[in-house]
Amino acid sequence: MPEFLKKLLLWGFVAFLIYFMAFRPDGAAQMFKGIGAALMAIFQGLGDFLTGMMT
Repeated sequence: MPEFLKKLLLWGFVAFLIYFMAFRPDGAAQMFKGIGAALMAIFQGLGDFLTGMMT
């Protein structure tokens, strides 16, 4: 992928996030809360797996 296109997509994504947080703060908060919960579940499962392998 050309470097210019990567930069354009990155800045477009950042602009979208800023717009989303400015005009839909409740929706943005719920989205980030859901992402955080999913990451916590993944790491909890990984921790449980590794603990199970050690015992």
